[in-house]
Amino acid sequence: MYDILIVDDEAVVREMILELIDWNSHGFNCVGHCENGMEALEAAIRHRPDVVLTDISMPFMDGLEMARRLAEEHPRCRIVFLTGYDDFEYARQAVKLGADDYIMKPITAAELRALLDRLRTELDEERSRLEDMDRLRRQLNESFPLLRERFLERLVITGMRSGEAEERLAYFGIGLDGPDYIVLAVDPDRFRERDGAEDRELLRFAVFNIVQELAGKQARSAVFRSREERVLAVLSGFPSDELEERAQQLAERVRDAAETYLNITVTVGIGRSVGALQELRRSYLDAVTALEYRLLLGDNRVISITDMEGRESARFFDTAKWERKLVSGIRTGNGEEADEAITETFAHLRTAFPTVERCYIQIQKLIIALIQTVAELGGDETELFGRGTNPFADVYARKTLDEIEEWLKAACRRAIAAVAAARTDFCRLQMLNAETYIRERYGDPELSLKAICQHLHMSTSYFSAEFKRHTGKTFIEYVTAERIAKAKELLKFSDLKTYEIAARVGYKDPHYFSMIFKKATGETPKEHRQKAASE
Repeated sequence: MYDILIVDDEAVVREMILELIDWNSHGFNCVGHCENGMEALEAAIRHRPDVVLTDISMPFMDGLEMARRLAEEHPRCRIVFLTGYDDFEYARQAVKLGADDYIMKPITAAELRALLDRLRTELDEERSRLEDMDRLRRQLNESFPLLRERFLERLVITGMRSGEAEERLAYFGIGLDGPDYIVLAVDPDRFRERDGAEDRELLRFAVFNIVQELAGKQARSAVFRSREERVLAVLSGFPSDELEERAQQLAERVRDAAETYLNITVTVGIGRSVGALQELRRSYLDAVTALEYRLLLGDNRVISITDMEGRESARFFDTAKWERKLVSGIRTGNGEEADEAITETFAHLRTAFPTVERCYIQIQKLIIALIQTVAELGGDETELFGRGTNPFADVYARKTLDEIEEWLKAACRRAIAAVAAARTDFCRLQMLNAETYIRERYGDPELSLKAICQHLHMSTSYFSAEFKRHTGKTFIEYVTAERIAKAKELLKFSDLKTYEIAARVGYKDPHYFSMIFKKATGETPKEHRQKAASE
């Protein structure tokens, strides 16, 4: 229902309008009728109607002046003029000045009803728009903290044009007015194992509150959380040197407060100071880079990018020997050897202090060596780091070398178990095949480690290790024992000459055969034959 006020200096006209219309059926409630502009203005200010239907020519104050003053007091009120032929030009001017419509006198009931229906439709649409705007305004107010955070994220991480940055800083009431700026990145190192998802979110929010409270005491600041769950703080209000000193002080206080009140540790990265809002992204990238040096320095630290720039980093060093040792430990099932390989690698990383990027490259090489070795030995490499996971991505979730070292050692233990399980039956079968192969070909002088490995489709190093584990002898020792045993039989039960027996058991040189035989038995072939004959 909408309120309407009737204004005309002729009582007959007012009464006629009031009697002709069933106001409620058209969605209106007539709140009054006035005979001049002065009276109408007072009534309109008092009742604040939605529509005023008014004549133009009236005593004390005409309709045009009344409409002009009413627009100042009640701008949403719609004005419709009733005008005679003599006032037609005034009515047209009034419409141009903002009046909604005009109707020529004499007015009919049908015209007035059509006018009211049109006004009601327009007022319904306007009310709907206003309700939508009110709802949007409420939503905007509810979303204000999130919008502020997203704006700061865009300003600091992505970058923003100068004019837009200042305008939106003013809108959000953020006082970053220079002359210089600096960015700090705060990241929790690790949470307690007992902390669930809700506890961790509360701790992150608590870190945010600590940074926000302490930053406000240091300088003009803005604090927000990035989508990577870091807390970022922008400080301004001081020249570069003083700002960097205040950033260092703030970082230390945040670190101490987190450890004291939350019982967790955080690492803080500090970027370089910059001289313009448009350069904040550079300071942010510096702060994140400084934070990454936690990998080499350890956690619970304040790391400034300017401190890291002065340190010499190893551009290259060869980790091949540790990779070979790691592979050897996995192949032989020697967990201590594999652990030592990882320990030595990480000890060198800590002392050599390579760049963070090169450090990750060296770690990824170890991961590749580990996966390839397990796959080669028939183990399930997908189980080393957890099925469905990507170790090359997961390594970045671990923030220090200590964490990565323990993670890799655990993977090595799983690798050794996987290889052991996979090789048990297969290796036994292959070693039995190897023994059969040797017994059938002991008389072949070309019998070699390479030949038997080609027959079994195994690498020489892997075969040698497994054969020694299976038989207790090396390949050469086993072949020699087989040949000596056959030679003893021939010496005892045949009349073959020594050189003929040597050829039959795979030795081209009879003198070499005699030397090997004596080394194995303590007797020459001749002495062995004589002893066997006497017995």
